[in-house]
Amino acid sequence: MNAFEVAGTMLLAGFLPLVWCAATRRAVDGLVALELAGTLTVLALLCFAEGFHRSFEFGVAAVAAVAVWTGGLVFARFLGRWL
Repeated sequence: MNAFEVAGTMLLAGFLPLVWCAATRRAVDGLVALELAGTLTVLALLCFAEGFHRSFEFGVAAVAAVAVWTGGLVFARFLGRWL
């Protein structure tokens, strides 16, 4: 177990407050929590790819980063209709 694997595990623990925020707050706050969850996912993927020495998984993290960004824009667009 190296430092990157520990960092990736700690990043995954950061999902718990985001789930609580998305479940109990307003829809806009849930959208912000969703965006932060996407960012944490990308960072965790990068840490695990480096920790396990698998260079092909960096591409997965890059695709996830683009998907999180575009998904956030789509959610904000549809959420704006109801606010």
